[in-house]
Amino acid sequence: MTVTKLRLWTVDEYHQMIETGILDEDDRVELLEGQIIEMSPQIPMTAATTQHSSNYLSNLLTGLAYIRMQLPITLRPNSEPEPDIAVVRIVSNEYCDHHPTADEIFLVVEIANTTLAKDRRQKVRAYANANIPEYWILDVNERQVYVFREPGNDTYQQEIILNEEAIFSMVAFPEIAVSVGELFP
Repeated sequence: MTVTKLRLWTVDEYHQMIETGILDEDDRVELLEGQIIEMSPQIPMTAATTQHSSNYLSNLLTGLAYIRMQLPITLRPNSEPEPDIAVVRIVSNEYCDHHPTADEIFLVVEIANTTLAKDRRQKVRAYANANIPEYWILDVNERQVYVFREPGNDTYQQEIILNEEAIFSMVAFPEIAVSVGELFP
């Protein structure tokens, strides 16, 4: 039996593919744990939830953080995902010379319709290994939020599932109350 070895890519190699035109803006892909993965298309409810929750977080965090929607973050050595929302540090050049890196990221949010299993397995591992302090998955079907905290050992040590009536705070901004119901349109 022949075993085929999987070729994993680094962030630098991924950038070279973009620079040389092997990958372009029309390719809906992201680099995750060394693999170039096709991104799922968005249904209207997923897109609406992404926009709505991004606006809500932007209002809550005005002057405290940037809210980036569906833009790359660089998690060296081998991931450059495009989370639905990334809450990142405010920097003077607004990330003109690089994508936000793990030490500049407060929170990553994925909006899940059909991707819940992948977001709970592969993305949890990638974000935890990059030491992202907090990761949320907004489940549009159940209108609940999976909150992951305390990254370590390929996963997060804390996972909480909150329903629509819950109010909680972010690790980076404990003084700000977040309403789960307000994250959904």
